[in-house]
Amino acid sequence: MNLSYLVEDLPLKHTFTIAHQSRDVQDTLIVKLQDGALYGLGESTTNPFYGMTITNMSECLERFRPVVEKAKWETPAELWDLGKEIFKENPFAQCAVDMAAWDLYAKKCGLKLYELLKLDPADIPTTNFTIGIDTVEKMVSKMKEVHWPIYKIKLGTSDDLDIIRELRKHTDSVFRIDANCAWTADQAISYSRELEKLGVEFMEQPLAKDDLDGMKEVFKHSILPVIADESCIVESDVKKCKGLFHGINVKLVKAGGITPGLRMLREARSYGMKTMVGCMTESSVGITAIAHIAPLLDFVDMDGAMLLSKDPAEGVVITPEKVIFPERNGIGARMVD
Repeated sequence: MNLSYLVEDLPLKHTFTIAHQSRDVQDTLIVKLQDGALYGLGESTTNPFYGMTITNMSECLERFRPVVEKAKWETPAELWDLGKEIFKENPFAQCAVDMAAWDLYAKKCGLKLYELLKLDPADIPTTNFTIGIDTVEKMVSKMKEVHWPIYKIKLGTSDDLDIIRELRKHTDSVFRIDANCAWTADQAISYSRELEKLGVEFMEQPLAKDDLDGMKEVFKHSILPVIADESCIVESDVKKCKGLFHGINVKLVKAGGITPGLRMLREARSYGMKTMVGCMTESSVGITAIAHIAPLLDFVDMDGAMLLSKDPAEGVVITPEKVIFPERNGIGARMVD
């Protein structure tokens, strides 16, 4: 078994702004696990908000290299458990390894990943297409550039309701709102009444992740469902979200990969909560991995590669009607450079 990795810069079509950051280029790390003629690919992007950099991810991978290359492991879950201590403070790096392990494992089984997981691609919900914070004119222009049935609108400004009112004039598509922790409980409750009238389906992470008292009030009084993102990072967070959110958005890179992500989704389902998986502007490596588990979900946000001006990989093709998978086993993504 051999572990290698490379760094890619992912240029965005437009500056991408959310409540706490803006970027024009997204750095990402691609991991490759090779066993003989077969190999698996995994990915994790960097993220300054969570302190994840190419440097600290690479350092973790170097510490883990002897384990992955010499230890006896058969399944991705076994490899994930072997890395728990090394990756304790860096789930992003663990995600890239875990994703590559699933890709390789499915290839060894001679199956596509969704086949291995006994999932049906026909059950994949339509992804939303994300519109970052910008001037209203530019946000409208982005919607016209990509006509889509569901838009996820990033908010967190002093004019959030006015933005949605203006955007609604230009499309009949469903809106989803992501405030990225920017609102107070009173704002979220008040906004929900107006947003519901404007065709908004749900609100994602309206309050700061630790504002549990505020979320109790929002959960009780919001007209719209609320979905946890920053409040639901790892497995132990799922139970904490019960009674505070109507659903959870699992980000594989933050959770530590597909292995814990699947456990989080099952746990949320057991509580009667809605399930969603989101992306972190990955290339087609990470996005294709998400697509394979998407039949498990009520909602999905896997538009990351669609936001890029250049994608170093190829994998699934996403349309409003369906997801088209490559005719390759495993995850099916491959590098094109």
